[in-house]
Amino acid sequence: MHELSIASSIVEYAEEFAREHQANRISKIELEVGQLSGVVTDSLEFAMEEAIKGSVLEKAQVVIIEIIGQSICNQCQTEFANSDWYTPCPQCNSMDSEIVAGKELQIKSIVTA
Repeated sequence: MHELSIASSIVEYAEEFAREHQANRISKIELEVGQLSGVVTDSLEFAMEEAIKGSVLEKAQVVIIEIIGQSICNQCQTEFANSDWYTPCPQCNSMDSEIVAGKELQIKSIVTA
């Protein structure tokens, strides 16, 4: 379960952020997780619950925003939603497309208290 290592890294970053901003705790953290990132959102939520114990995030509201996969077809320029890496273009059926959203795994915002 690599989500636990991701959660641990998020906590480490948040603690460094709190130190740099001379904050005792963080009240809210928002994470963006792309549907195509390879991270299971439910597993990350569970891992975060464990990883934040005893940290500056312990009482923080953890918000996970799931970013839907989006692609642009290189043949007909149609933009379309995709839930996996192998979704053909709904307009021309081409498999030649570029993923433009859904691979994200990032901290969107941190609110200190």
